[in-house]
Amino acid sequence: MALHHSTDRILTTHVGSLPRPERLLSANTDRQNGSLSEDDFQKVLAEEVEAVVKKQVETGIDIVNDGEYGHSTTRNNDFGSWWTYSFLRTGGLELTDTSEEELFATPGNGRLNSFKVRRDWNKYADFYSTLNLRNENDGVFPVATGPLTYIGQEDVAADVRNVSNAVKSTGATEGFVAALSPGSAARIGNKYYKTDKEWLFAWADVLKEEYKAIAGAGLSIQIDDPSFAESWDQLVPEPTIEQYIEFTELAVEAQNYALADIPEDQVRFHLCWGSWHGPHSTDIELKHILPTLLELKVGGFTFEAANARHAHEWKEWEKVDLGKKILYPGCVSHSTNVVEHPELVAQRIEQFASVVPKENIVASTDCGLGGRLHEDIAWAKLRSLTEGAAIASERLF
Repeated sequence: MALHHSTDRILTTHVGSLPRPERLLSANTDRQNGSLSEDDFQKVLAEEVEAVVKKQVETGIDIVNDGEYGHSTTRNNDFGSWWTYSFLRTGGLELTDTSEEELFATPGNGRLNSFKVRRDWNKYADFYSTLNLRNENDGVFPVATGPLTYIGQEDVAADVRNVSNAVKSTGATEGFVAALSPGSAARIGNKYYKTDKEWLFAWADVLKEEYKAIAGAGLSIQIDDPSFAESWDQLVPEPTIEQYIEFTELAVEAQNYALADIPEDQVRFHLCWGSWHGPHSTDIELKHILPTLLELKVGGFTFEAANARHAHEWKEWEKVDLGKKILYPGCVSHSTNVVEHPELVAQRIEQFASVVPKENIVASTDCGLGGRLHEDIAWAKLRSLTEGAAIASERLF
């Protein structure tokens, strides 16, 4: 299924993660303690995916997914999120208590996801100390100790099956499944691969199996890659723009290699600066990474455009010849509990329509809403998104 353009009205979507229902979370706990069989858990998962897709459609969302329920409910409570789900779908990893200091000193570990070194986190250390934000690399975490292999065939098959069935039963316009980028997947420890390039391309070989499974089922793929922009804030020492672009170009090369067998018009790429609720005062500006972003062999880009640090950057797209590529700008934010007025959503859509063809715009969220917002607020934001898109459609079409 090709990515849908807004041919007669502004379509809507979201970035992926949605609040998890208590029934699903309880079922996952029961599965882990042995009181619920795997077959019974999969039945609950399928039913909850059906329900969340139905709710998206009823809310007016055109391009839907499973809320990333298949990623958030894993066989290990510690590894269930947009990023960490991959740990259980990849062979060659071991849990170790190796220190960050030791790993950083080893070649091929320059992409570690370390909050400890982030400039924003150090600049506002007192503020961040008040937040309950767990560093993914604290304590025991995965390290590659052998060749990486993909072992997530059953899990991705369930993701694909559940989304496909729900899209068919609800009549949604399009269904997508999120998957990691090599650049983001590589932000763990590595004791096996000798160079950054070997490490990235090993992940590319793993992840292309997931991409093929999703695309082969006729669904679109969302590549999740906050590392594209976010890594700027964690490289030590602080790089120049030119050095950072060189660092990022290798990840782009690996990403394009992993997508070589996938039609571009089945893939959208998610760019963000990290979804935690912080100042983000040291984020790299979009203008510096936009040319590199456009080298990706994908059919569209979802990105943060509503949060206070990046809302002004819509004008950067005026300099770009998109061709048929689609923009999925965030028109409501995950980083505030304030529910955006539909008129503001419409104005944000119209801003983008003033610099790129309206047919190339699909209104979206800045980032995932699950885990960042209360369920009631998340769905209120999605309703505001669809209402605002309807207002903009009346003016633009």
